[in-house]
Amino acid sequence: MLNQEEVVEMRVRVKRGESIRQLAQAMGMSRNTVRRYLRGAKAQRRASVRPGKLDPFKAYLLERIAQARPDWIAATVLTREIAERGYEGGVGMVKAFIRAHKPVPRPDPVVRFETAPGVQMQADFVVFRRRQSPLLAFVATLGYSRASFVRFTTDEGADTVDACLVQAFEYFGGVPREVLFDNAKSVIITRDAYGVGLHRFHAGLLDLANAYGFTPRVCRPYRARTKGKVERFNRYLREGFYVPLRSRLQWAGLLLDAGTANVEVARWLREVANARVHGSTQQVPAERLIEERAALLPLPRSVPMLGGMAVKLAVPTPTESIQHPLAVYRQLLAVA
Repeated sequence: MLNQEEVVEMRVRVKRGESIRQLAQAMGMSRNTVRRYLRGAKAQRRASVRPGKLDPFKAYLLERIAQARPDWIAATVLTREIAERGYEGGVGMVKAFIRAHKPVPRPDPVVRFETAPGVQMQADFVVFRRRQSPLLAFVATLGYSRASFVRFTTDEGADTVDACLVQAFEYFGGVPREVLFDNAKSVIITRDAYGVGLHRFHAGLLDLANAYGFTPRVCRPYRARTKGKVERFNRYLREGFYVPLRSRLQWAGLLLDAGTANVEVARWLREVANARVHGSTQQVPAERLIEERAALLPLPRSVPMLGGMAVKLAVPTPTESIQHPLAVYRQLLAVA
């Protein structure tokens, strides 16, 4: 039985274009019940009614929202968190409850287009912190499968770009025919240096492209949104991974560093990001990657030496934090 606020919310969602079927699925009731409320059934107060499934967890949700401000934790993440605490409902009720506390979203400027398997990988850096303790993430997304790779770093220099690209190719198990970048200084030195569309790239990137067999490409100036697949994932990474992890550690007085982030993001990619049903393809990226991997170029048999040194970075291993022992982080993240 719905209260007055929930009935109003239901009517607002109908005005926004949601169907009876969508409302029924989101609120866990039949379509006939939804129609009855929309026709004007009076909401009953819950004074003598047993608490709803979400009621015991509302205080926790509000606390997590407050911890994350000014950022936002995705409803799917919050649903997983309260499910570990005994919640048995669906994500629809969580979305309906937290909607009133969410900032008005900006229109999505992303323009997406489809590519065949093995054709394109989009790469970008997400900046989370600057100044004394910088934290960034190199993100690579394959155009066909939407499988993604993430490596947290403390800079976005040319050497870091090269090293992250190598790790992305190894993670995907092959090399796409082209890699699309933004117009970052660590990627391109001069646009149209040798004619329209013929750019001057960093020497290390060109050496890497020659060794691995891909063609580097860059977006047109002020048209970074053409990297729609990776841009979309960047927001998902921030809301679905970084903000929940950062807010949990920050609440305990800890600062999220690149080493801790890399340990955690590897599990998140495997169990969540690449295992979910993708909103655009309606398929699981990890499953589509199996198909796309067959179309990727093979990895070179040996890691190339660029500028006199190998570009491959060691797999990150947890180290003792300068703030607290690693066990403190593990205890906090055990419930994440």
